[in-house]
Amino acid sequence: MKKFIHVISSFVLLTLIFSSHAQNYPNKPVKLIIPQAAGGATDVFARYIGQKLSLLWNQAVMTENKVGAAGVIGTDLVAKSAPDGYTLLLTYAGSQAVNLSLYEKIPFDSVKDFQTVATVATTPFFLVVGVNSPIQNFQQLITNGRSKNSKLTYATSGNGSINHLLSESLKVEAGIDMVHVPYKAISAAMTDVISGNVDNAFGAVPSVIQLIRGGKLKAIAVSSVKRNGSLPDVPSIAELGYPNFDVSPWWGILAPAGTPKAVVEKINADINAILKTPEAQAFFKDQGADTLITTPEVFMKMLESDVQKWAKVVKSSGAKID
Repeated sequence: MKKFIHVISSFVLLTLIFSSHAQNYPNKPVKLIIPQAAGGATDVFARYIGQKLSLLWNQAVMTENKVGAAGVIGTDLVAKSAPDGYTLLLTYAGSQAVNLSLYEKIPFDSVKDFQTVATVATTPFFLVVGVNSPIQNFQQLITNGRSKNSKLTYATSGNGSINHLLSESLKVEAGIDMVHVPYKAISAAMTDVISGNVDNAFGAVPSVIQLIRGGKLKAIAVSSVKRNGSLPDVPSIAELGYPNFDVSPWWGILAPAGTPKAVVEKINADINAILKTPEAQAFFKDQGADTLITTPEVFMKMLESDVQKWAKVVKSSGAKID
C-alpha cells in the first residue's frame, strides 16, 4: 500500500512540475530556427508564425536562418539543443522526411531526435517557366522533353530537395529527358528560370506566387491533385494525364526530443489558435497555402509516414548526398 501511495505521489509531483513548465512558458526569448534560405516558403511561414507568437506570448520569438546541406545544419542545431521549448524548428517535409534517405550519414534521426509540436500549413508546387520562354504550356514541355534532341534543363534548390524529386518524378511519369541544375537556394534558381538560363522549375507556391503575379514567371501546372485557389486557371498535373501525381508537403514546428509534454501542448494550442483566426486564414490563402491544424500525435504519424513515402522516391530517383 505504501509503495502504491509513493507511486501516486511521484506521479502527482511530476504532473505539477510539467504543469508549472507550461504556466511559466515562455519566460525568456524563444529561437525559431529556419533550416532553409530567406525568401522560400519555410522562411515566409516561420516569420509570420514567429511574429504572431511574439504578440501572443509577450515575449520575443527570434527567427534565424541556419542554412546548409539541404536543411541538415539548421535541423541538427535544434536536435542538439536543450529540450526546454526555447529552441524550435520550423521546417517542411522536404527536409525532415527526405534527408534521412538522401544522406549516407546524417548527425541525427529525423524522427527519434525530435518531438513534433504543431503543423502549420500544406502547399503544392507550381511548375514554372520564364514569361518569355518558348515553352508556354505543360504539353509543350512534355513534347520538347520527349524529342530526341531534348536539351531541357530544370532548376532546384539542391540535390534531394522536394523540387528536385518532383522534377525527377515528372521525368519518370511523362517519359521525358531533362538535365538537373541545382542551386543553393530557390531564389537563385528562380532568377535563372526568369532569365531563361534554365528552362523550368518546381517552386512551392509561397516562393513563386509574387513572381508569377509580377509577370516574371508563368505557372504551367500545379503538383496537387486539385487546382490551387491562388491561381485557379493553372491545371494540375493530375488532370493533364498523370492522375497519380499529387504532392502538397506539410510545414510544421518541431522541438528536441524530450521537451516537456505540457510545453509541447501549450505551443500546439497557441499555434492552432493563431491558425484559426480570419487574419491567418487570409494570409495563408494569399500565399496559396492551406492551414493545417493537428495534434502533436497526429503530426508524428504524418512524419513517420512521409519518411517511408519519400524513401521510395529518393531510391527511384537515385539522388544521394555523401
